[in-house]
Amino acid sequence: MSSSGRRKPPLAAPKRTTGGSARKASTRAPRRRARSRNPLVWLMRAVLGGIWRLVWGVGWRVGVAVSLVLGLAVAYTYTTLPAYSTLVDGRARGSVTLLDSAGEVFAWRGHQFGGVVTADTVSPHLKNAVIATEDRRFHLHPGVDPIGIASAIRINLREGRGPLSGNGGSTITQQTAKLLCFGEDYDAARWQSEAEYVAHCRRSSIWRKLREAVYALAMEAKYSKDEILTIYLNRAYLGAGAYGAEAAAQRYFGKSAATLDAAESAMIAGLLTAPSTLAPTANLERSRDRASVVIGLMRRQGYLSDEQASAALARPARLSEAAERRAGGYFADWVMGTGPEFLTRDTTADVIIRTTLDARVQRAAEAAMETVFSDKVRDGSKAQAAIVVMSADGAVRAMVGGRDTTAIGAFNRAIMAKRQTGSAFKPFVYAAALDLGESANSVVVDEPYCLDIPGSGRWCPENYTRDYKGAVTLTQALAQSINVPAVKVAQRTGLDKVRKVANDFGIDSDMADGPALALGASESTLLEMTGAYAGILNGGSSVTPYGMTDLRLLGEDRPLMARETGIGERVIRDSAARELVWMMSQVVEAGTGTRARLPGREVAGKTGTTQAARDAWFLGFTADYVAGVWMGYDDNTPLTGVTGGGLPAEIWRETMLRVHEGLEPRPLPMQRPAPPPATATAPPPRLRAPGTGGNPIETILRSIFGN
Repeated sequence: MSSSGRRKPPLAAPKRTTGGSARKASTRAPRRRARSRNPLVWLMRAVLGGIWRLVWGVGWRVGVAVSLVLGLAVAYTYTTLPAYSTLVDGRARGSVTLLDSAGEVFAWRGHQFGGVVTADTVSPHLKNAVIATEDRRFHLHPGVDPIGIASAIRINLREGRGPLSGNGGSTITQQTAKLLCFGEDYDAARWQSEAEYVAHCRRSSIWRKLREAVYALAMEAKYSKDEILTIYLNRAYLGAGAYGAEAAAQRYFGKSAATLDAAESAMIAGLLTAPSTLAPTANLERSRDRASVVIGLMRRQGYLSDEQASAALARPARLSEAAERRAGGYFADWVMGTGPEFLTRDTTADVIIRTTLDARVQRAAEAAMETVFSDKVRDGSKAQAAIVVMSADGAVRAMVGGRDTTAIGAFNRAIMAKRQTGSAFKPFVYAAALDLGESANSVVVDEPYCLDIPGSGRWCPENYTRDYKGAVTLTQALAQSINVPAVKVAQRTGLDKVRKVANDFGIDSDMADGPALALGASESTLLEMTGAYAGILNGGSSVTPYGMTDLRLLGEDRPLMARETGIGERVIRDSAARELVWMMSQVVEAGTGTRARLPGREVAGKTGTTQAARDAWFLGFTADYVAGVWMGYDDNTPLTGVTGGGLPAEIWRETMLRVHEGLEPRPLPMQRPAPPPATATAPPPRLRAPGTGGNPIETILRSIFGN
């Protein structure tokens, strides 16, 4: 059978009109054709596609360009970066470390730098505390942390600030870049002050942020993470003049940064946000509160276990004894002012100064001041006081310049306040008389007495008690602080001689020209007066008070300056000085200074009260120490119910009781005069001073009612 008659099968499958799949196919085809024919849809798709192609075309080109510029900027910055070891000490000024007489640090000045530390040598607690506080992703980012920046922007916006205000999201690397001021060194010719330079380096703007990012990326390429952290740990300012971790550890805790515990490390790391206000020497409680926050961060980030964190919180960091004294107070300020400026206030090197300060004596003086003002001065009183304690050669062992015993850079009443000395000046009157041959038993008449002073008229000195005692010895006149005999003795000795003796003993202030000189009308400072009394104790030689014994550069063995004593040339004979010491001992034994007595120890001294009680003094000495106390108001308001033999003598006694604890009593270098003849009831004619006499009734009225 032929096959030609067969029907050939179709080349395409027959169209199916039944079943779900056929229906779906029949409905899909028309929709595709409808979308493709919709001009609006087509137009939108074309526009969006064009925009995307434009953005992509421009974006990748801009991205490439920005990346290229950024890469070139980073590469260029990379070439300018020095070896990291040269960047650890960036101070423009040097530091001054002050040591007491035992060689212990008691104060710092200038920009303290304790020495180079590395990320490997500091305490692991400090390293972890800094990272936990400042940059917890420090080991993960390339210098800039986008996550940190986004988080900072979110926090700023949530707290109502601008996106770049407040929290900056800066990494440790970026902070280090800012500390380095992007490689721009301090130039005294360009910047008026270091503060202006620092403000420039810390200025914030979008351009500065971009520059900061470039510098940080370059640093990450140039240095390792530990090297960057090392620079940061050495350059960061940590309050109280301390730059770097080692300086801060020594400043606050008296130990190396390698030995800090968790609580101490947290306190130092907490200072990075606000070093001046959070410094423990400024506010210990605030600093401890911040340290608690840091400990919490360290625990949450796994640097401390729960037990370690609890222990650190239970035992917060404690300051060293030197740190508790803050910065050496008035004594340190004074010593800094006595040295050459280029080696003290404006030094660019690190200087070590050894001083005469005795920490035990300083504590004694401060405690005495606080005790007397707390127990015997009314609440709210604005009265001030100052104390100086020194050895007989002028070595100052303690200085308190005001009631605030821890003040820094404050008005130092011990060296800055020039006040009338009152009767505290009288020992120099009698020193001059004794040096010319008078005796402690020489007699002078205490009686109404007037002088005609050219250009000033008639002047009649009065005694404090407003009475007269007749014939008295010089010892009695000094012990009872009688004014008329002092004026008479000064007149017959010669005012020029009295003035010269006082000046040679170290009272450099201008002294009164007239006879009121004998009654302390001249002004002086407490330091000058105490030094002058030291001259009496040491046998009649002049004394220059000093506080610096040795000044040298850090690391040098040979001192640039040194001093062993403040004793100068002889002023009065040794025998005269010894007799004067005996006379001054009677002031304390039976005169106006009895409140200054020390049990079982010989004391000599003199009280002083000026007109209207504006100033009250007590100065005196034992065989071991000389001490002076001044009390008064800064505005010259008269004291109420206070004389030199009152509160100043009590402050002096409280000071010296503490100073002499544990010291064996030693006799004063004094010479008791031969007793006067029993019949000596009137002075010899040569002792009668010119100007004596006049109408006795008139004189008495003048003594009662004044001139």
